Amino acid sequence: VCYRLVGPAGAPVVAVLGGISSHRFVSACSKGGWWREVVAPDGGVDTRRYAVLGIDFLGGSGDSSSPAPGRPFPAVSPADQADALARVVDHLGIEPLHAIVGSSYGGMVALVFAQRYPRQVRRIVVFSAAHRASPLSTAWRCVQRQVVREALARGDGPAGLRIARALAMTTYRSRAEFAQRFSGPPRREGGRFWFPVEDYLFARGDHYAQNYRPESFLALSESIDLHEVDPAGIRVPATLIAVREDQLVPIEDMRALSQRLAGVTQWVELSSLYGHDAFLKEGAVINPIIGKVLEDISP
Repeated sequence: VCYRLVGPAGAPVVAVLGGISSHRFVSACSKGGWWREVVAPDGGVDTRRYAVLGIDFLGGSGDSSSPAPGRPFPAVSPADQADALARVVDHLGIEPLHAIVGSSYGGMVALVFAQRYPRQVRRIVVFSAAHRASPLSTAWRCVQRQVVREALARGDGPAGLRIARALAMTTYRSRAEFAQRFSGPPRREGGRFWFPVEDYLFARGDHYAQNYRPESFLALSESIDLHEVDPAGIRVPATLIAVREDQLVPIEDMRALSQRLAGVTQWVELSSLYGHDAFLKEGAVINPIIGKVLEDISP
């Protein structure tokens, strides 16, 4: 398990976990930090006040144990990621984590960690994640995975990953954003019509295929759909941040989670044009929310 801990010596430690594409380089202090707007000096996770712990997920495209092309790799669940994080926390002698801030897949891991290791974390902040995957979201991901599997079977996994990512982008953002950005007329080129949204979708697909391994996508996409935790078994205080326009994690699922958690629960509901990607795009909105939560945690 590859991890990175940065920040002031002796400061409270906040573990920050993101989607399946995230990695151990989290903050604005790190080259390539994936959550630079939130994990930064004066950010929601203030890097002057807190040490930040990030990990490369098992099965992902980072430096933790991951699938090799053509080699079998065991199924990985969010519970396995929580166990890996607990090993890192033990290894570093952190007693306990000040908080886990988990978004999307990282929020699933935070929920499982709180259930399994309640003495190792004071609070969890869960952004756009519920206690189980939505069946419709699983349906979308099943199609994406099959595209990648068939491409791998033909010897061109990146081509399948490009298409799978393009399809995934249609689920990350809101209907309103697509209507606002891509409602223009098509252009005729190469004997066919090209619609405005195509350039965006396949540009994102190309970028993803250049930076992520098809086998890792299969492992962690499946991992999302293996997630299930009993909210009644979670007594660690939790802050839940839900987005009304989130297609992947319906707000009703997060409301159900909030009603069933056994511990103290804070509910925050946002509206965002960016849908599920709001945690990556709405730093100005979420920074004060996360900052206040972390500040109010009792030792």
